[in-house]
Amino acid sequence: MKRERDMKGGKCANKEELYHLIKEEQPNICQMVVYKDGKKVYSDCWNNYQKDDCTHIMSATKSVIAILIGIAIDKGQIRSVEDKVLDYFPDYKVKRGEKTIYDIHIKHLLTMRTPYKCKGDPWSKVCSSDNWTYSSLDFLGGRKGLTDEFNYQTVCLHILSGILYKATGMKTVDYANTYLFEPLGIKKHTNFYVETAEEHKQFTIGKLPKENVWFCDTQGLGTPGYGLCMSAEDMAKIGLLCLYKGKYDDKQIVSSQWIEEMTRSREVENGNFRGMEYGYLWWIIDRKKNIYAAIGNSGNIIYVNSQKNLVISVSSYFKPTIFDRVDFIQEYVEPFIWAM
Repeated sequence: MKRERDMKGGKCANKEELYHLIKEEQPNICQMVVYKDGKKVYSDCWNNYQKDDCTHIMSATKSVIAILIGIAIDKGQIRSVEDKVLDYFPDYKVKRGEKTIYDIHIKHLLTMRTPYKCKGDPWSKVCSSDNWTYSSLDFLGGRKGLTDEFNYQTVCLHILSGILYKATGMKTVDYANTYLFEPLGIKKHTNFYVETAEEHKQFTIGKLPKENVWFCDTQGLGTPGYGLCMSAEDMAKIGLLCLYKGKYDDKQIVSSQWIEEMTRSREVENGNFRGMEYGYLWWIIDRKKNIYAAIGNSGNIIYVNSQKNLVISVSSYFKPTIFDRVDFIQEYVEPFIWAM
């Protein structure tokens, strides 16, 4: 009874209680890693996953591409977030009558303020095309113009991978390996390409461990809105990089200025996202406490509490509509860490 009361009160007395609580209450969690003050203080696995296994981290991929864009800006390969999208695609033929697309900047993509001529994500049209980037460009713009409304999208973010490739001459996964993963000690990733829609679906919803791969289009460009596979340990390294303002192992991988800009709060007007705000493809959970996170479907998360010098990463197999992972971390995991 004491164990049950402690759990209901947001407290677990030891690692065993936390392990069983997660197994019972958050059954799709595969791995969890916690760093406090730069030291690993907790690590465990569930569902027969090993510590080096990867899961598809879903939309948390977006937050990784934001870091890659920052690295490219630091290197002068991309001039600025104020660059117009079409500057990178001079051979793209704009649809007749479309005017708004000429005024869309990279910053619109990073902040989910891009206007699209579609409701929801046009998965079929983009993913069945020969050029996912240009197919995504076809949906940019519209008669309403630049409204600055928050408009969360996934598949059309492929434009960011196209921009990165045009600016650097490197495929998404190669750029990530060279300038982010290798400096962080993350195992080299490879492209993962499928031939059919069914294979695409199975990659997305499969529950078995995955390799270190990044889902890609027909041209080998990694999908920036989803598709990256990582272990919780490697996700935590991304979190530590952000916590320490772009520095890891005394090496500046991305500028502190970019981390600050990337995690600066911007209000989300429609209130459909649990009161969270948004940075550059990172969710801002608490502006005053400087808590932010990379969040993907199924409860995949890189949680950074700057005030407490804490990073918590959680990898999960596919289970839709997991909306309480941040609540679970704050109600159970953080109190357990503080009590250690």
